[in-house]
Amino acid sequence: MKIGRTLVSAEEIDAKLKEMGAAITRDYEGKDLLLVGILKGAVVVMADLARHIALPLEFDFMAVSSYGASTKSSGVVRILKDLDEEIDGRHVIIVEDIVDTGLTLQYLIKNLQVRNPASLKLAALLIKDGVERLPLEVAYEGFHIGPEFVIGYGLDFDGKYRNLPHVAVVDEV
Repeated sequence: MKIGRTLVSAEEIDAKLKEMGAAITRDYEGKDLLLVGILKGAVVVMADLARHIALPLEFDFMAVSSYGASTKSSGVVRILKDLDEEIDGRHVIIVEDIVDTGLTLQYLIKNLQVRNPASLKLAALLIKDGVERLPLEVAYEGFHIGPEFVIGYGLDFDGKYRNLPHVAVVDEV
């Protein structure tokens, strides 16, 4: 695997997360806010986003999979780890590193909606354009990128490179 050009710099990511955090702070003032990170990729995004939200909030995590060891979605969604917290009557923001086909997120949103949250919104650092995607409303969005495979800032290739401080294109697999 060969790391290619930087697509989104660490400085650009920090500025965007600061902007997203300010919007979330405005929108959820006085509300019981729960951030739900989608493991493993969203851990980095959620930690840094949460630092820019000037409200008391809680974290929880889910692990879902539709990729396996591939760079393309398999089309089969599995919940590997469910929430520890009840979300009935709570304001929930799902935090994702990247929105690709939307298959996993659409499944996850439907799964969480039946649990009766007060509200359910989506925050994503990256939205991949140029791919066939199910319709999803991303309330707090970072950057739109092309269809190339990317790593860094939580995004991995075969479990590695999540720790890069920026988002880079993979030149060779």
